[in-house]
Amino acid sequence: MTTARFLIRDATEPDLPRILAIFNEAIRTSTAVWHLEETSLEARRAWLLERQGRGLPVLVAEQDGVVQGFASYGDFRPFAGYARTVEHSLYVDRAVRGQGFGHALLAALLAHAGQAGLHVIVAGIEANNAPSIALHRKAGFREAGCLRQVGRKFDRWLDLLLMQKILSPDGGAPAG
Repeated sequence: MTTARFLIRDATEPDLPRILAIFNEAIRTSTAVWHLEETSLEARRAWLLERQGRGLPVLVAEQDGVVQGFASYGDFRPFAGYARTVEHSLYVDRAVRGQGFGHALLAALLAHAGQAGLHVIVAGIEANNAPSIALHRKAGFREAGCLRQVGRKFDRWLDLLLMQKILSPDGGAPAG
């Protein structure tokens, strides 16, 4: 693993073109995201503003002034009973994968979620994405189940592996 130095920080609007490029590359070439059509700068801007407006993190990994990856989390399901569970997403530029950006982004997300008093963080990963599964296992995520053939991309059915990490060992119940 390369020991290149990089910075993890909150995303800002000037980061959006790189975030868009990384995300659209994943849409075009991988099953890491199951969108079938590329998105627009306006859609990514609305996404960033919505996340920021709700106090949700959007983090970037920057090296030599260039955003090399991004990560965020949001609602797991839109019901009050799931309020302390989130699902995250994480994308790293293809050219720098395996150099520690994903690990650093995931660690920063986990720290943010813990500080926010969340109880569980969930990852939905295409079941054949071995690098992502390994990254999550290394970070303490455990497999929670696999939903068979729930997605379709590149003319094939995809399985969704659910992984989770419990952040608060005491159950996260509020004191009192």
